[in-house]
Amino acid sequence: MEFKDYYAVLGVSESASPEEIKKAYRKLARKYHPDVSKEENADEKFKDVGEAYEVLKDPEKRAEYDQLRKYGARGDGSFEPPPGWQSASGFGGGGFTDADARQFSDFFEEIFGGGRGGGFRQSARMRGEDVHAKLALFLEEAFHGCEKQVSFTVQDADEHGRIRPRQKTLKVKIPAGMREGQHIRLKGQGSPGIGGGEPGDLFIEVEYAPHPHFAVEGRDVLVNVPVAPWEAALGATVTVPTVGSRVNVKVPKGSTSGRKLRLKGKGLPGKHPGDQIVILQIAMPEEHSAEAEKLYEQLAEAEKDFNPRSKLHV
Repeated sequence: MEFKDYYAVLGVSESASPEEIKKAYRKLARKYHPDVSKEENADEKFKDVGEAYEVLKDPEKRAEYDQLRKYGARGDGSFEPPPGWQSASGFGGGGFTDADARQFSDFFEEIFGGGRGGGFRQSARMRGEDVHAKLALFLEEAFHGCEKQVSFTVQDADEHGRIRPRQKTLKVKIPAGMREGQHIRLKGQGSPGIGGGEPGDLFIEVEYAPHPHFAVEGRDVLVNVPVAPWEAALGATVTVPTVGSRVNVKVPKGSTSGRKLRLKGKGLPGKHPGDQIVILQIAMPEEHSAEAEKLYEQLAEAEKDFNPRSKLHV
């Protein structure tokens, strides 16, 4: 009986993660799929890839296989299981039907039990790959909702059965309040299936284009608002932009630069709307009149006991 090195079949290392194994399997299964492949011995290679994945995707089967792999093959490449070997995981068929059945290798049947109760090919049907794309939105588009075009690449078979990339464009409705990093799933818009298999899905990840005024944290919108020194000192009502409108905000008397004022519900809309955070920034005129300078001198004299650096320990 010939020993089967399933890791070599899939081209992965013994320490490969389940995600790496799945990725390698999908790549090779599409390459050797009988409906599209022009490779020599594609059908046999397709079966080998499926058999390898059937074992390595299952933690119990993989653990048993790893034990046997250490036991090793003979010098001539043949293999016999250890005396009294019996698989604890067995082979439950994986949902395959007699109509789809094919003969597993002697190695597989000897190690995990007969494979006649099922088969890998499933009438050579394969689900299409999921496709991931990114869509950049202006903050105003995410706030109000919009309709956008998104272009992405799917893997499709041409008239000769060869897998080729194909550009695809869709109009997508973006609901109001989409946050950066959120995904929209469009079922069946990914790569087409093979042999009648269902197509994959399209996952669109939203990202924001940089905004000249606003920043976003979760559903909260942040904006820096300049105020004059006298507005901060005496208190004032100033007009502040929000994503959806402009509102009047009361600046408390004695505000300092960096003080944050919260506008409830003025952030991104949703089931639990975010807030807008107004961050005050004290701004000085670039030039002062002679009269203004005299007033500053009077202020300095009146507040001579105030030292803004008193807490600095140098």
